[in-house]
Amino acid sequence: MSLISEILEHNQRFVAEGKYEQFLTDRWPNKKIVVLTCMDTRLVELLPHAMNLRGGDAKIIKNAGAVVSHPFGSIMRSILVAVYSLGVQEIAVVGHHGCGMTGLQCGAILDKALDRGIPPEVLTTLKTAGIDLQKWLQGFDQPRDGVIGSVELIRNHPLIPAEIPVHGLLIDPVTGKLDSVVDGYAKPSAA
Repeated sequence: MSLISEILEHNQRFVAEGKYEQFLTDRWPNKKIVVLTCMDTRLVELLPHAMNLRGGDAKIIKNAGAVVSHPFGSIMRSILVAVYSLGVQEIAVVGHHGCGMTGLQCGAILDKALDRGIPPEVLTTLKTAGIDLQKWLQGFDQPRDGVIGSVELIRNHPLIPAEIPVHGLLIDPVTGKLDSVVDGYAKPSAA
């Protein structure tokens, strides 16, 4: 049996037995916060518990490294929707120690893509089209750097209201210990 077949079979029982009822909530986050975090599997259950978030408390967005890589990409769009349509009043970027984006190099990813059958011409076409794969597939030196970069991009976005605090945190993916990297309540220093 394939993985998706197992999932669908389980889902039929889940619905038929009414197990979804324990997860019922509405679309507005009770704690009025959106959390951008990493897709690391260790954080799936740990992060909400470590932050005292229950179902319906927050909008949680996940991607590789908790990185906002473009000011007008899908991550930023989701944050703006949360602020303007879902009543979010605070934003938290939560990276983690030992993140796989630390030291990630574009070349290693592209080599694996080529090994899996992506034709080299595709990479040439993307480069010709002006897509900077080096920048797009680049990690960061330290998880703290990724958190600070994402916080700054969000905080300085022209469509984010100045009164919205943007926090930066790092979580230990083993213990759940949170460390503050950027205090969103502190006024940014004038440069």
